[in-house]
Amino acid sequence: MDHDSILSPSSRIFVAGHRGLVGSAIVRRLQKLGRHNLILRTRDELDLRDQAGVSRFFARELPEYVFLAAAKVGGILANSASPADFLYDNLAIQTNVIHAAWQHGAQKLLFLGSSCIYPKLAPQPIKEDYLLTGPLEGTNEAYAIAKIAGLKLAAAYRAQHGFRTISLMPTNLYGPGDNFDLTTSHVLPAMIRRFHEAKLSGSAEVTVWGSGRPRREFLHVDDLADAACFVMENYEGGELGDLLNVGVGEDLTIADLAAMVAGIVGYKGRITYDATKPDGTPRKLLDSSRLNGLGWRAQIPLEEGIASTYAWYCERFNER
Repeated sequence: MDHDSILSPSSRIFVAGHRGLVGSAIVRRLQKLGRHNLILRTRDELDLRDQAGVSRFFARELPEYVFLAAAKVGGILANSASPADFLYDNLAIQTNVIHAAWQHGAQKLLFLGSSCIYPKLAPQPIKEDYLLTGPLEGTNEAYAIAKIAGLKLAAAYRAQHGFRTISLMPTNLYGPGDNFDLTTSHVLPAMIRRFHEAKLSGSAEVTVWGSGRPRREFLHVDDLADAACFVMENYEGGELGDLLNVGVGEDLTIADLAAMVAGIVGYKGRITYDATKPDGTPRKLLDSSRLNGLGWRAQIPLEEGIASTYAWYCERFNER
């Protein structure tokens, strides 16, 4: 999707977290749009948890537009094992960046959250209005609380200071640049790696965590990057609220996802399920009608997106 941009080629754009799944996709999208005046820093160059360091960075670089895609992320296992890290690191990162962006005169900031902010048993599909209407899913509560605080902080800076902020809440993401570490990854990249390795080893069986019954929605990260640039350029917040969901409008069971990934990878063995492991939220389908009403829709079909992600994985790790 191509569209006119209020960001000029000379606009100073800071993409926080540019090496991550989301940040790297936003960089690709901005470059495709001809926006090359990008301000990028690795974690070693700028620790976003360091308040004084972040303030000095903004004072020196004076970015005009900020995509806040930096976060500590992980799957169920990582979230369950390190809740303090997920809460502290994410609170520190987003607090420091939002405050410094406002303090040093940035024109607009876009905050990237996660669909895990919504109640575990929210009505489906999930509308933005369902935020804070029920208990969260316990396995990633710390991360969700941090993201809720981030979007509320961004909205508070808009309300109190007139700082132009908007928050996007994407559904489950995947794509090139994903994390394929089996102890910290999300479900789809973990499946890609496990089925790939089972194919190479000739394993007769792959066991998937949980019952296989939960339903999930998956959005290619390049679609999210397109949505982020679209919103930065075309939406000022207010009339539809400070929060917009980003999804594809369709979901499938984990069992159906496993069968799809196995087919794409070429794994011919059995798929079994370990029901002693947690399922997480039973269903998590986002209502993206607000964003769709602005003129944006996802473009990449799931099977096509998984196939291209698998090709990227094989190329990256020199495996076939």
